[in-house]
Amino acid sequence: MSCVAVKPPSGGRWKVDVIRQLKRRDQRQHEAFSDLIRHYSRMLEKSSISAGFLRTARVPSGPESLSQNDRLKTMTGELACQVVALQQELNIKQKVLEEQQSRLAGAQQGASGAQAEEQALQARAAGVQAANAGLKREYDALLLLHAAADARVRAETQRGAELLEDVIRHKQQAAARLNSANERRSRARQVTLQKDLRAAQETPITMDTFLNSPVSTSPPTDPPERAHTRPFRRKRRGNSVCSVDQEAFRPGRVCVSARVPVRARHSLDAHEQGINAVRFSSSSDMLATGGTDRVIKLWDVQAGQLNHRGTLDGSAEGITSIEFDQTGFKVLAASYDKSALLWRIDDSVPKVTLTGHSRKVTAARFRGCPQQVVTGSADRTLKLWDLQKAACVSTLQVFSYCSDLVCSENAVISGHFDGQIRLWDTRTASCTLELPAQGKVTSLDLCSDLRQLLSCCRDDCLQLLDLRGNNRMTLRAEGFKCGSDSTKAVFSPDGRYAAAGSADGGVYIWSVTNGDLQTCLSGKHSASISAVSWSLSGDYVVSVDKSRRAVLWSDI
Repeated sequence: MSCVAVKPPSGGRWKVDVIRQLKRRDQRQHEAFSDLIRHYSRMLEKSSISAGFLRTARVPSGPESLSQNDRLKTMTGELACQVVALQQELNIKQKVLEEQQSRLAGAQQGASGAQAEEQALQARAAGVQAANAGLKREYDALLLLHAAADARVRAETQRGAELLEDVIRHKQQAAARLNSANERRSRARQVTLQKDLRAAQETPITMDTFLNSPVSTSPPTDPPERAHTRPFRRKRRGNSVCSVDQEAFRPGRVCVSARVPVRARHSLDAHEQGINAVRFSSSSDMLATGGTDRVIKLWDVQAGQLNHRGTLDGSAEGITSIEFDQTGFKVLAASYDKSALLWRIDDSVPKVTLTGHSRKVTAARFRGCPQQVVTGSADRTLKLWDLQKAACVSTLQVFSYCSDLVCSENAVISGHFDGQIRLWDTRTASCTLELPAQGKVTSLDLCSDLRQLLSCCRDDCLQLLDLRGNNRMTLRAEGFKCGSDSTKAVFSPDGRYAAAGSADGGVYIWSVTNGDLQTCLSGKHSASISAVSWSLSGDYVVSVDKSRRAVLWSDI
């Protein structure tokens, strides 16, 4: 088949497209039937040859003509069969061609999608490269800033080292001057001590002298010495860590007869962690609690309620004991950080820090004079301190872990883990008496008349010791158990009762007269009680436990 090319008129573009499509269809159909046309042409050639042969040859008659006709018919049938077979083969190839064209179109479409995706990825890669270039510029700028900051840090570090050397040098000079002054005071004190020793040898201290020792109201005088300068001087007003108006004694209510509490008036979570110590002030309208969260909290006691008044901080570790002075304006505490600290109640910063023990300080008490303090420690020592100088004036080796102590001006009674209660003469720095206890001593308390000593021991009992006759009474109760090595027991302010907290969360109160259990206050504590305190007015008892709860009890 052939197609004559016709020049399209200039009128419309569509005509050109129609002609082009017709040409393409003609070409496809021509290619598809080319084999059939070739075979058909051959068949025509054979037919023409046969026809010519038949025209030129003599037509035979009879049986020969019939055989030739049969041969022609047979040849014609074979040719027709070949045409049919070729037609079927052509149809199959046409279908295969259409499938291949369909697959080619799908592949072309997939290639187009892949090409579009490639272009998108290239665009994204270009954006990421641009962002990386920006980050690289920022990184280079930060490197420059870091190098400059590092240079400044090295310069400041060097400057700090130089300043530290200067400070150390100044402190060494100040320490040398202070040591020189202490040596002079020590020599003068030694002379006085020798005189006291000669007098003490003639009249040794006993329980009676401990009970009858006067309470001093003024600190001991030192021999005159040359004034010396100190590079770091603590500011004082009137040679005291308290103001002038606070040095006056603030009397509290006098307890004629303490009342045994019967119910809880107020309970609260007083600290963030467990509470180790509690103490009422001399006026009974304020109490202090100290815990393992390293702070002391002050509470106003008003109408049976505890109202937070303030917080005293500065300790590096947990608080182990608390003591108010006679005025109620100062708080003394012992700490796990191997020190004792002194605060004014109106200032959260400690005014004096007493350091020198090698292990935790378990007890800190005021002596007869408000400017003298004694501390006991797990390092098996007692230390006597002068608050005016913030210095240790004497150290006593006490042979065993000291858990608690009570004291007067010239004597100290200490309780120890070896099951001994020891009496010390602070003038001679010697132990004058040892009293055996039932077990590890966890606390000591002295009756207001100075005649009886209360000790709490790890054998789950309290002991009353008559200091005049050395008589003993053991206080026990079913269910009472000493919960820790620092459980505190106290006398009532009139000396008629003794109170202690138990590991089961109950507050047990005994009669000192006959040793009978008066009551057990329970239901408010869910953990072991670590300490109790009885107000000097006799109205309230407060208990604290290891789960940070404080409970105020009364009989109202």
